[in-house]
Amino acid sequence: MKRNWRKVALAMIGLPAFVAVSARAGDDMPRGPVEEAYAITIRMLAAKGRTPPSPWRPPHRDKLMSKSLAALFARDDLYQEESGDMGQIGADPFLNGQDGEVKKLSLDTIPVAAGKATVIASFRSFGKPVGVQFRMIREDGGWRIDDIVNSFEGKAYSVRDELSKPYDCGSFMNKPCKR
Repeated sequence: MKRNWRKVALAMIGLPAFVAVSARAGDDMPRGPVEEAYAITIRMLAAKGRTPPSPWRPPHRDKLMSKSLAALFARDDLYQEESGDMGQIGADPFLNGQDGEVKKLSLDTIPVAAGKATVIASFRSFGKPVGVQFRMIREDGGWRIDDIVNSFEGKAYSVRDELSKPYDCGSFMNKPCKR
């Protein structure tokens, strides 16, 4: 009888460690942050009333994105706040459009090099096929989105490149915005 209690006790001690590992499991695969971002996007699209924050806004962005991409999105948010104008991205980068839906989502992972991968999200939005490419890197012990590649009128463009462009004004540009 003592043996059974020991096994139960050891199992109970190990359970929290197993749960902690499982909670981070998506972080261990390149597709994990992309899956989480689309789960957030789907909840956002389904929300009635107050819409939850998008994946590129706090509290999600620092968990899902590389430090440098998160900083670029934060700079874009600051510009919008200071200027009252639209930032560098005029569409939802996860939808590859200003609005949409996510139906029949599939994710394919392509290893690129050690610590780098590409995750391709394919889904249907309003009956049309949509593809979004995510360039992933290993950072701080987990996978993070380092760039998002969308297309417009048949041409691919990097969200990172768009966010890296200079702004007309902003505290980070040492030129105050006139609101």
